[in-house]
Amino acid sequence: MKILPNYHFLQTGSSSFFYCASEKEGAQREGSSAPGGEAAYTLVQNNAEHKSLELLILPLRNTVLYPDITIPITVAREKSIQVVKQAYSTPDKIIGVIAQKNPEIEDPHGSDLYTIGTQAVILRMIRMPDGSITVVIQGQSRFQVQEFLQEEPYFKAKVLPLEEIYPGEAETKAMIISLKKEATRIIELAPNIPSEAAITLQSINNLSFLVHFIASNLNIELKQKQEILEATELMSRCNIVLELLAKELQLLELSEEIQNKVKSDLDKQQRDFILRQQMKTIQDELGEQSIEHEIEEFRKRAEAKKWPEAAQEAFEKEIKKLYRINPSSPEYGVSLNYIDWLLDLPWQEYTQDRFNLKLARKILDKEHYGLEKVKERIIEHLAVLKLKGNMKAPILCFYGPPGVGKTSLGRSIAKSLNRKFARISLGGVRDEAEIRGHRRTYIGSMPGRILQGLKKCKSGNPVFILDEIDKVGNDWRGDPSSALLEVLDPEQNNTFNDHYLEIDYDLSPIMFIATANSLETIHPALLDRMEVIEINGYTLEEKMQIAIQHLVPKQKQEHGIKKGQLNIPSDIIQKIIEGYTRESGVRKLTQQIAAICRGAAKDIVEHEAKIINLDEELLIKYLGFHKFEKETYEKQERPGVAVGLAWTAVGGEILFIETALMPGSGKLTLTGQLGEVMKESANLAYIYFKANARKYNVETEIFNQWDLHIHIPAGATPKDGPSAGTAILTAIASIFTERLVKPQLAMTGEITLRGKVLPVGGIKEKVLAAARAGIQQVLIPVLNKKDIEEIKTEQLKDLEIIFVETMDQVLELSLTQEIVPSYISLAKQKKEVPAPTLTSVNG
Repeated sequence: MKILPNYHFLQTGSSSFFYCASEKEGAQREGSSAPGGEAAYTLVQNNAEHKSLELLILPLRNTVLYPDITIPITVAREKSIQVVKQAYSTPDKIIGVIAQKNPEIEDPHGSDLYTIGTQAVILRMIRMPDGSITVVIQGQSRFQVQEFLQEEPYFKAKVLPLEEIYPGEAETKAMIISLKKEATRIIELAPNIPSEAAITLQSINNLSFLVHFIASNLNIELKQKQEILEATELMSRCNIVLELLAKELQLLELSEEIQNKVKSDLDKQQRDFILRQQMKTIQDELGEQSIEHEIEEFRKRAEAKKWPEAAQEAFEKEIKKLYRINPSSPEYGVSLNYIDWLLDLPWQEYTQDRFNLKLARKILDKEHYGLEKVKERIIEHLAVLKLKGNMKAPILCFYGPPGVGKTSLGRSIAKSLNRKFARISLGGVRDEAEIRGHRRTYIGSMPGRILQGLKKCKSGNPVFILDEIDKVGNDWRGDPSSALLEVLDPEQNNTFNDHYLEIDYDLSPIMFIATANSLETIHPALLDRMEVIEINGYTLEEKMQIAIQHLVPKQKQEHGIKKGQLNIPSDIIQKIIEGYTRESGVRKLTQQIAAICRGAAKDIVEHEAKIINLDEELLIKYLGFHKFEKETYEKQERPGVAVGLAWTAVGGEILFIETALMPGSGKLTLTGQLGEVMKESANLAYIYFKANARKYNVETEIFNQWDLHIHIPAGATPKDGPSAGTAILTAIASIFTERLVKPQLAMTGEITLRGKVLPVGGIKEKVLAAARAGIQQVLIPVLNKKDIEEIKTEQLKDLEIIFVETMDQVLELSLTQEIVPSYISLAKQKKEVPAPTLTSVNG
């Protein structure tokens, strides 16, 4: 669109308008020099006295023409071009301008036009190269269409000029001031209105021209502009325009307020940006990394993560927070540490499982001698995992004495499954936060040991050893056992929530294996969630094989001793086991072999010994004299002594039960640091024998004349349990019947008042201890027959196992027919022989 000369151009929003250069110029057009443009209104009033006029009509699509306002119009429709040419060819160049109700209609009819329009004069007509015409028209007065005389080839209508109704002088001045004030404020606030418009506005003193000028420049809908034109009174038009100005001003003020706020924020951001850039430059000069560099590194690491949506959201939130924190603030380090933990954890990063049972069995056999039952259970679990096809693993608990290889078994399982291995020690842990982590509000807070272990092994499905779970404590800081309930529950641990991370983490793919030396101190609910696999102590034979195949070669390698430089015969290894260790496992044995290797290394280096053959003399040199004496059977020449079998944390042992009688009232004395259960067994054996004394040819009166003392040697060692019941009863029967106990005989079993023999535990360890001690016969409860079947045949080759069901069988098999005079017989003999009389000699 061209801007024609001698006319000013004003734009608000998307509308463009031409207006007359000055009010004076408009007044002269109307042919009057009267102030305020009164002649113009007089003309309209005079026209109102005449009859209706016939005018050529030009439909306008997107705007409304007001009186006194000049606008350019591009005419492109054929009908409009014809009517413009026709009007322009007349001497006065008068034409009627009416707005269309719907701008979309290309070929409107009379019903599509408003009835109120503006009479205008065509000031100039310009033909455009594309065939269209641009005309500059100036509004003169308003009219109302009475009827359309024709629609073809252009519109022609019969119109009635409308009379203007003016306000009083005071109202006119007041309205001019109000309109100028509001319009000037809008010009100041609106960024797209040129400042020259305010100067032009202040020069207008004609109310009609002022209101029409403002209305033309308002960015309002066509319908609203038509309503202003149709208002009968000038003051009504002013009020409508004033109301629209107030709304526009309110919007502009709100917009300015928002812009000022945004500008303030932007200024602060720009200031921060400049400071950060300066800081970055300083850091670059000092060789330090900037915040942006760190965040960029974090984002690169995050791109490779396959974490859940919650973790991604937490990461983005923390990154945004990092931008706002001053690097010198303590909170900056906390946020940085949290992001590091998010990125370091192995979210959904799993190793591929290898369910090769043959290979698993081969690895277990190679790294662990014996433990056949335990290995079989582990192979069964691996088979189940393979059939299930998912990554959820059972929760196992290896229970047994120290040093039997519980932790190393977990390593072997991880190796056979091709999984990473993680281990945490729970011994002495008393704080729940050790498991669940500390909240980030605390200084130095960090995740719990579970997530720390996962970060360390960099895998989401490792074999995870929870070592010494039976030694977890609790105090005012919380109960770690209760926190472990969620960790070791397959139904809950897929949404484990660490207090530090505050995001659910899936622990279900992890194969947890707990280890314990005792089940009694484990939380009952925690024990219920685990499948317990008992690992018993090693036998002497197993220890010797472990030493020969594993311990000796490993210690030689660790101490730099080459093959052939140190030879340790099997009989020496047996002496080391029996004389220098007392344990179920092989931990102390490992230490003793290490001590021998250190001594041998010293001789090799200091005395340049080429080959060292370890014998008893060198053994004493390296380890000193025996620390323990082997418990062997000793033949008894007097009644009242029986041999029992006991289970200890370091394996099985034989146990001597000793009894003695003394004149008294039937009192029973027990010594040897016995526990409550063992004391009850002794009382039970004594009561049972008293009740059945006549069956064994013992007079009942004797029990009221003699006190019985039962002692079990090694008084400093606590003893408890019911398994010595048969041995105690045999010793009691032997002392009262004065019949010797059969030599090379040991026994174990719990007794009842009915004379039944009940099964006991630790049969394997007890039987092997009997074999080592030189025992030839062992009496075992018949219900323990299944335990004997688990012992290898070669370990029982010199031992006869006799199964018993009642105490009568025990006494029949254990007591000889040979009577050896003892306390009771000797006392009777003393009564029959008169006692010598002591006489005093006076000197």
